[in-house]
Parts: sequence; C-alpha cells; structure tokens
Amino acid sequence: MTRWLGRSLHRKLSFFLLISILVPMLLLGYFSFTMASNVTEENAKQSAMSILRQIDTNLEFIVQDAENMSLFLIGHKEVQQYLSSAEENAVKQTQMIEFLSNLVYSKKYISDITIYPKYIAHPVSNTTIFESGLPDITKEDPGYFDRHSKWWTTVYENHTAAGVKRVISLVRPIRSTNNFEQIGKLVISLDEAVVERMLKQSGLNGEGYAMLLDPKGGILSSGSRSSFRGPVESVLTGLMPLTQITGSFNYGDPPDEKTILYLTVPGVNWKLVGVIPLAEYKAQNRYVLTLTAVAVGIAGLLIASLVVFFVQRVTRPLRMLTHFLKDTDPEEPMQMYPVESMDEVGQLVRSYNKLGERIERLTGQVKHNESLKKEADMQALQAQINPHFLYNTLSSIHWMALMNKDMKTAEMVGNLSDFLRFSLNKGAQFCSVEQEVSHARHYANIQSIRFPDKFEVHFFIDPSLHSHMMLKLLLQPLIENALIHGIQKKEGKGVIHVHAVMQGMLMTFVIEDTGVGIEPGKLQDIRDRLTPPDDRTVIVQGSYGLRNVHQRLLLHYGHEAGLRIESTEGIGTRVMFTIPVTEESAS
Repeated sequence: MTRWLGRSLHRKLSFFLLISILVPMLLLGYFSFTMASNVTEENAKQSAMSILRQIDTNLEFIVQDAENMSLFLIGHKEVQQYLSSAEENAVKQTQMIEFLSNLVYSKKYISDITIYPKYIAHPVSNTTIFESGLPDITKEDPGYFDRHSKWWTTVYENHTAAGVKRVISLVRPIRSTNNFEQIGKLVISLDEAVVERMLKQSGLNGEGYAMLLDPKGGILSSGSRSSFRGPVESVLTGLMPLTQITGSFNYGDPPDEKTILYLTVPGVNWKLVGVIPLAEYKAQNRYVLTLTAVAVGIAGLLIASLVVFFVQRVTRPLRMLTHFLKDTDPEEPMQMYPVESMDEVGQLVRSYNKLGERIERLTGQVKHNESLKKEADMQALQAQINPHFLYNTLSSIHWMALMNKDMKTAEMVGNLSDFLRFSLNKGAQFCSVEQEVSHARHYANIQSIRFPDKFEVHFFIDPSLHSHMMLKLLLQPLIENALIHGIQKKEGKGVIHVHAVMQGMLMTFVIEDTGVGIEPGKLQDIRDRLTPPDDRTVIVQGSYGLRNVHQRLLLHYGHEAGLRIESTEGIGTRVMFTIPVTEESAS
C-alpha cells in the first residue's frame, strides 16, 4: 500500500480524502443505526407497557367491581335474613337465585356468584355447579379470615351445567350484622376465559404475549397461543423474582432472548407480565440496517466519484509541472514555465520562475563567496589562537613575579590565569563540583588581594560531592553578589560561608554572608524579578547575576532547582539552590 501511494500525489490525495470522508460517514451510519435500533426497542417497550397498562385498567375495573359487589351482598338485608334462618325455605332459595342471576346478567366476566350458608345445607348460586375445585384457605391457615376480610384464589375448575369453567374467585366471610358471627361465605368467581381473551387481544407485537400471575408466581391466565398452566418457572425457566411494582429487563440467551415487562394490579398483587421476543426488534432493525447500508453505499459511490474528479482537476497542473522539471537540464539555465492560473498552483509556478531568476543572479556570487570563505577561515583560526596567547602571556607574568619574589602579584596572576582558563573551557557547560569550587576559590583569592582585610571566604564542601557533575559558573556569581551587595556596603570585615552537602540524590549549595542584608520590600522585588509573570527563562548573554543563575538552573534542572533567597536587614543574606545528582561523574 505504501509503495503504491508513495510516488503519486494523485493517489495520496484520493486515498486520504476518501478515508477522511468515508470513515466518518461509516461511523455516522453506524451511530444512526445504533440510535435507530435503540429507539425502535424503546418504542416497542413503551408500546407494550402501554398495552399492559390498558389491560391493567380493565382488570382493575373487574376486580374492583367484584369487590364492590361482594360488599353489597354481605350487607344486603335479604342475604342476611336468608343466612340467619335455621330452616330451609324453597321460596327464599328461589328468590336468592333470581337475585344473584340478575346481578350477573350483564357482567360477562363473572362466571358465578355462590353463597354458602353455615346453617343450611344447600348453597345458592346463579348457575348450577355440580362440582367445585374451590380451595379452602382456612385448611392451611385457620385464622386467615380473622386477620383478613377477603381472599383471592388461584385459578381452579368448576363443573357447571354450562360445562367446565376455569375461574378465579374472590372469597369473603359473611358475618351477621347483629352479633358479627360468621353465618356464611360468599364466592364471586371471575371467568378465566374472559381474562384469557383479554390477554390474547392485547395486541402485543408478533410472537409476544401477556400473562397474569398470582402473588406466588402461578399463572392465572395466559394470552399465548398455547395456554400455559402451572408456575411461571415452567414457562420461563430461571426468571428472576418480580419484586418491583413495575419494571422491564431482558431474559434468556440468544437466539431465544426476550424482553420481560411487568406491572402490578392494585389491590390483588397480581403481576401482569408481557413477553416480547427480541427477534421482533431485530426484524425492524434489519429493515433500518438495510436502509442505512443502501444510503451509505450510494453516498459513498457518489463521494468517491466526486473525489476522483476533483483530485484529477487539482493535480493536473502539478503533473504537467513535474514533467517539465524532469525534462530540464540542470547544467543549462532554468527555463521559464508559463503561468496558466491564479490559484496556488499558479503561485507555485511564479515562485519557481522567480527562483530560477534568483539562482541565475546568485551563480555569479558563488566564486566571490569562495574567496571570502578563505578569509573567514583565517580569522576563525586567529580567534582560536588568541586565548592561548593570553594564557601564555599570563603564565610569563606569573613566572616573572615569582623570580622577582613578588608573591602577591604571582598569586593574583596565577589565580586569574586559572580563573580565565576555566571560564573559557572550550564552551563546556558542565564540570565537576571540585572544579566549580576551585574556580570559586580562585575568584575569592583574587578579590581578597584586591580588598585586603575586607572579607573572608570559608568553604565547607562534602568530600563525597567532588566527583559529581554540575552546571558550571554557579557559585562564583553568587559569591560576587554577596561581596559587592553585602560585604562591601557594610563597615568592617565580613565573612562569606559556602556550604555544599549531599541529601540522598540531591546536592544542596548555600552561600551565606554577614553583609548589610536586604530590606523586605527590595527582597520581594528581587524574588519577583527572578520569576517574571510569564515564567520565561531567557538567559541574558554575558551576564552571571542572580537572575542569570536562577534561569540557568531552571533551564537545565527544572522548576525545583531555582534560587531561594532569605535575608534579614542588617544581619546578612543566604542564597541556596538544590540540584539532582546525575549518574555521570567526572573521570
């Protein structure tokens, strides 16, 4: 690929333009498909939940109607009289049957209303029940109705004159309004077939279906094509408990993954559950994916065609210029290329023509420059010889002073020679700590001869530091600053202390004087000037003052290595810095 692109600007532009356009387009298509899929899934969930809420409203109405009817019946005067009688009365029994039949006449969802007397053998109902599978909660919990006023059963079967009926019943004890003694039991049974029809007509998408569960997880009714019976675990194995009032989650593993939505029917704690296979979403997502792929494909082809066309138009003048330059003989004067446009390519051609004219003018100067170069080389050689001449001259003066037994002059010239030799050390920036201290001693010796009985310099150097490398020309400017601005401005003799200690992998240097000190305002001004607001570290050439030393430290060692200045007016000044120990040592 790199070899194919390497020799053609046309190919490079086409390739990178297509990549820079198609990649974002593909990402946009992927993002759009993902968003559309999420929206589709969310809309399907909201639609299914809306259907469940509608079913929940209908169930809530049926349950509330049954409970209201039960309250009406257990307090009805004729029901109380019929149940309080100790003797059978065929007329009263017939009237009760007609009364119950009239109550359920227009309520298709009620299968039967049955009253079981405590003192009379025969119960009364609006329909003939040959055999009833009504469970008895008091067998499991004898004191249930002492704590509760009603009980909703699970689904069971009644064998009636109209056939076998699957029902869900509301059971209430009937108590005397006189002494609150239980005189019977009321059972209002809901037709499970009506609930099942309601669930099947829910309108959940495709293979989706709804179920009604009792508080223990048993299936009361199912709207699926195959009516489910028994516990919900037999249908949805491993289903997590539905502990919330309402919720949704994904269940199962691909390809049988499903979305479970549920809500709670108020008053009875039934769970209305909707089950939607994820395949329903994927079918819609495949349609969205197809549309997205077609749109991106058409856009990609159109963009590719336009890119190739425009790159061809842009690079055509460059290709022509390339062929022109390849045919140009470098030994002959450069020919002018005709300018055909005012765009960047035209500007390039004009620059090329100007370059040719400039080369022609400069060719005549090359020979002249060659002669000047020889003269410059001679001057450079002389500049290299001058320092050696200075060292030799100082050495001669040193020996003449020794021969004349002028020890002060000899000492001063010797220190000056060593001082200059170290300062002009072929431009080297680093030296050993021992060399840096020696250089500072030479400076101090020279100044002590110039200013006798004015100051003393004491060096306290950790011997373990001698072989370690450091930035050169740091101590001498600080000693000079202490001498000029501290000691010389104070009457009497002053002292300068130079300390150097090792602290782990750090070297700390302290220059302390007993001079006049610095007043607080001026000290703050010096600190501000050491670190300007924009934190620049510009080194002033030829200056070795406080700021120069500070900036060199920052430049080579970082912000932790800058100068720290402490001073007390009338007592003295302390300047210190800390630099890291490098692995390199002086040989």
